[in-house]
Amino acid sequence: MASDPHSKRIQAVTTRNATFQYWQTLLGNRTKRNRAGEMIVQGVRPITLALRSRLTVRTVLMTRADSRSRWASEAIAAAAQAGAAQFVVAADLMLELGEKDEDPPEVLLIVAIPPDDPSRLPAPADALLVALDRPTSPGNIGSIVRSVDALGGHGVIVTGHAADPYDPKALRASTGSAIMTPTVRLPSAQAVLEWVAEIRAAGVDIQIVGTDEAGTVDVWDVDFTRPTLIVTGNEHSGMSTAWLQACDVLTRIPMGGSASSLNAANATSVIVYEAARQRAAGRQS
Repeated sequence: MASDPHSKRIQAVTTRNATFQYWQTLLGNRTKRNRAGEMIVQGVRPITLALRSRLTVRTVLMTRADSRSRWASEAIAAAAQAGAAQFVVAADLMLELGEKDEDPPEVLLIVAIPPDDPSRLPAPADALLVALDRPTSPGNIGSIVRSVDALGGHGVIVTGHAADPYDPKALRASTGSAIMTPTVRLPSAQAVLEWVAEIRAAGVDIQIVGTDEAGTVDVWDVDFTRPTLIVTGNEHSGMSTAWLQACDVLTRIPMGGSASSLNAANATSVIVYEAARQRAAGRQS
């Protein structure tokens, strides 16, 4: 039930009708969300970024005109200009769709999920990307996407049987970075390695650096000034055998306290930060 992006008529939804129930499935039903190819974008920053991005905004949901801020009015106008279908939605229903306890959101967007095409991943000479091997937590995915974006990374790959990067929890945890950072879902390590082979053949000598508490190289001893794909394993079982065999380097973060490891999001952020630090130092020298 994809929304009609060409509809200019403002429609009203005041009950839990079929249209509202469809919107609910975009929040809680991964299968239907992916089948429809649509996701709900919540929050001022993510919505603002979505309207500036290349993503297709299919629908804008709004509260009544007498309760809108200037930001909301401008966001609605931008969505309408882009051809989005427009719905005025009852406050209690907006509260549910915004997944808030109080104060219904002024605006929500329904945006097309971008294609899972590796060609969307930038592969410049200084490529810095992260592959997540079967991550189970949408929140971790969103946090990692946020770190990759903040630290100058170029994209994220989610592989295997994994949580959905377009789950509302992942989108919220990314605080909008999921809108701007290319994220691609691929079925396996092999599919990623085929992409790696293609960019190597194109002249980008990208290294694969796996993160593992049993790694043999401390994180600050890895040369991250090279084009790099960082691989983070599953939160519970680590990297798969296929990934372990594919890595050029297995790195670890030395622990100074009683903890044996960091969680996946924190560990990935530390390693991406180290890569960014080395690259910044190289530019300054």
